Amino acid sequence: QVRLVESGGGLVQPGGSLTLSCQASGFTFSNVTMRWIRKPPEKGFEWVSSIMGDGVATFYSNTVKGRATISRDNAKDMLYLQMNDLTPEDTAVYYCAQGDQMGQGTQVIVTS
Repeated sequence: QVRLVESGGGLVQPGGSLTLSCQASGFTFSNVTMRWIRKPPEKGFEWVSSIMGDGVATFYSNTVKGRATISRDNAKDMLYLQMNDLTPEDTAVYYCAQGDQMGQGTQVIVTS
């Protein structure tokens, strides 16, 4: 079955950077579009970024465009999200998603 395991979250100061990772298994990773979504405290889920199966086409929400880079390693079934210039508004649980499947999430807290 589909399994997605996120990692890389933590406590970061404003202006800092973080790279999130997601290990995928249970499906043909290179064939599918992958997404990062996040859930800020007391708010609903937000789409952050998507990447097509070949890794060439990428898409970003306006809130992270210019500060985030999504990438994938199809040989390792890995998805990544590098985020720079973090702000407290980036505080959220970050999930990688494939279709309607998500992992357990990784917490990012941006605070001074």
